Amino acid sequence: MTGLLKTINDPSDLRRLPRSQLRTVADEVRACVLDNVARTGGHLSSNLGTVELTVALHYVFNTPDDRLVWDVGHQTYPHKILTGRRERMPTLRQLGGLSGFPQRSESEYDSFGTAHSSTSISAALGMALASRQKGEHRHCVAIIGDGAMTAGMAFEALNNAGVQDCKLLVILNDNDMSISPPVGALNRYLAQLMSGQFYSAAKNVGKNVLRVAPPLFELAKRLEEHAKGMVVPATLFEKFGFNYVGPIDGHDLESLIPTLENIKHLDGPQFLHVVTKKGQGYKLAEADPVAYHGPGKFDPAIGLVPPAAAPKTTFTQVFGQWLCDMAEKDHRLVGITPAMREGSGMVEFEKRFPARYYDVGIAEQHAVTFAAGLACEGLKPVVAIYSTFLQRAYDQLIHDVALQDLPVVFALDRAGLVGADGATHAGAYDIAFLRCIPNLSLACPADERECRQLLTTAFVQDHPVAVRYPRGAGAGVATGTDLEPLPFGRGEVRRRGRRIAVLAFGTLLYPALEAAEALDATVVNMRWAKPLDTELLLEVARSHEALVTVEEGCISGGAGSAVSEALAAAGVLRPVLHLGLSDQFIEHGDPARLLALQGLDAAGIRAAIEGRFVRRGAGAPVSLKVVS
Repeated sequence: MTGLLKTINDPSDLRRLPRSQLRTVADEVRACVLDNVARTGGHLSSNLGTVELTVALHYVFNTPDDRLVWDVGHQTYPHKILTGRRERMPTLRQLGGLSGFPQRSESEYDSFGTAHSSTSISAALGMALASRQKGEHRHCVAIIGDGAMTAGMAFEALNNAGVQDCKLLVILNDNDMSISPPVGALNRYLAQLMSGQFYSAAKNVGKNVLRVAPPLFELAKRLEEHAKGMVVPATLFEKFGFNYVGPIDGHDLESLIPTLENIKHLDGPQFLHVVTKKGQGYKLAEADPVAYHGPGKFDPAIGLVPPAAAPKTTFTQVFGQWLCDMAEKDHRLVGITPAMREGSGMVEFEKRFPARYYDVGIAEQHAVTFAAGLACEGLKPVVAIYSTFLQRAYDQLIHDVALQDLPVVFALDRAGLVGADGATHAGAYDIAFLRCIPNLSLACPADERECRQLLTTAFVQDHPVAVRYPRGAGAGVATGTDLEPLPFGRGEVRRRGRRIAVLAFGTLLYPALEAAEALDATVVNMRWAKPLDTELLLEVARSHEALVTVEEGCISGGAGSAVSEALAAAGVLRPVLHLGLSDQFIEHGDPARLLALQGLDAAGIRAAIEGRFVRRGAGAPVSLKVVS
């Protein structure tokens, strides 16, 4: 290493370098990514695959005046390194450190905040048309992966962009993978475009012809069109109104840079197809890009190794095992995932029941309505989806499932705070946005055993039911192997105390129990946010002087709000303290630390209750504060 990277504090430094030194820069950026992700954990495969593309984009375009809009954004570590954040990379995804995704508040080079897929073309088009309207002459570039191209929103944007006269460039980063292997007809079409003689010819055009002077570019394009017409029909993207270029090698700077420079001189919407490899430059990640998609800390010289001690069973694993067991028992069960096979714990299910497994790609809206169609025909669909991604299918959830009262189970993984992925991935809002929907029920298991039982409870209902559970492991309660349900819509008293009753929704039951020991408070495991166990609630309310609700979700409109609404409807007046996630976006950090900062650990729950209700006099017994 020459230490060339240390001289680059922003892209203007990069642009002052001769092109001959860019290969060295790329090598050093790749080493920087690997070194830092190995120390902090984070997204690796995707970032190793975009090093050369990132170098080329910042070299050719005048960033930040020219806008780069990254789709999803988990491939932007090289971008952060080249835009003045290299020294802060050791803080990546740590509390108070760099985000793992683009954030407008973090850097002027982050043109658009993102972490969900398929938003880049829409945003970049908005920027391009705003620039045109203001009389500015900047380029706006959307970088989107082949997995994200499967989402309907991407095609909505293409449809709109193709008829506009603006400086928009869409770059398809084609690595033949989303998190899970890509699926669907579009991916098959792209694979055909890249196959055989056409792919080789297109690569040669990109390397040898497109680097010549701009006046010859149009001639090269006409020759390419002629060749294309003899092999395949005009590309899908040209039908949308884009000028299509590619595919070219996304790791070849001698192909990337001349091509981008020539595209800059063209009018109208442009589409560049680049082919990259996830994990490029690190053999272990190249061989297994899924394993290295989002690893924890590891030694780059050794790679990922199994932990010495057996890790705790996660809620995701509990769901995966339940899904297989229930599928064995009930042939009507089908499993659906929007491109999150590994993350949702469905690998084993796909192996054992391939005919009943559906990966619909990054298409959450379609996933939900597809499930509705299956349910109409007597099947029992289970949609495994992260809480944050269900937000994208809210209309379908209401209009296509709940309105028709169809028996679809929604297994909501990553409910609550998710740690290093931050606000974009937090499942903070599902209780609030689900409990207002007629016909739909929502269960909040407290531990692994309850998660399995409540999934069964949800499955045997004849209406839509969601079961929310957090990322990672819980209290460590053995799940068992049976498929016995719990009573629908009923909670339980877990601890009998006096004066104060804590109503816990979900896994915060356990810190609530710990806090209650010091206060001699009653603790109720509510289990259901909808329907509420109003019989139990009113019994507890009438026998206690104050109530406390605890949930790992937003307070506004959440389970605590449901409790207050039920008390008001019954004419029962009791002071209620609502504990949950505050009315702000909670950024990345260690999950336990974040919960503590929200006052949702045992100490925080106890302190909040004491601050609101408990009076301690010198030498006097603990008493309840008077509440007017």
